Amino acid sequence: AGRAFGKHKLAPAISPGKSWEGVAGALLATGVYTLWVGQSGLFEFILPWWGWLAVGWGLTAVSVIGDLLESWFKRAAGVKDSSQLLPGHGGVLDRIDALVPTLPLAMMLVSSVTVI
Repeated sequence: AGRAFGKHKLAPAISPGKSWEGVAGALLATGVYTLWVGQSGLFEFILPWWGWLAVGWGLTAVSVIGDLLESWFKRAAGVKDSSQLLPGHGGVLDRIDALVPTLPLAMMLVSSVTVI
C-alpha cells in the first residue's frame, strides 16, 4: 500500500520510504486477518470482533515502531545495511525488525489469555 499509494511520509528523517498510506494498508490487512482469525476457531479463547481488531492493530503499531527503531539505529550508526548477509535487503535486521518486538508481545497475550 505504501509503495502504491504512499504520498505522506511517516518519519522522513528516520526512514524516508515509509508512508502513512503504508501504515493504513497494514492496518486494513491486519484488521481483515485478525477478524478472520477470530472467527476461525484457531484459538481456545473468544474475543468480540472489536477485541480482535484492538489486538491486531496494537500489534501492528508495535511492528511499525520496531521497523522505525531499527532504521533509526542504522541512521545513528551511519550504515545503510545492518549486515551483508542479505545484500540489497537492508541486512538481516530489516527482515525481522517488526517481528522482534511483536512476537514476544503476541505470545505473552496468547499465553495470558489461555491461562486465565
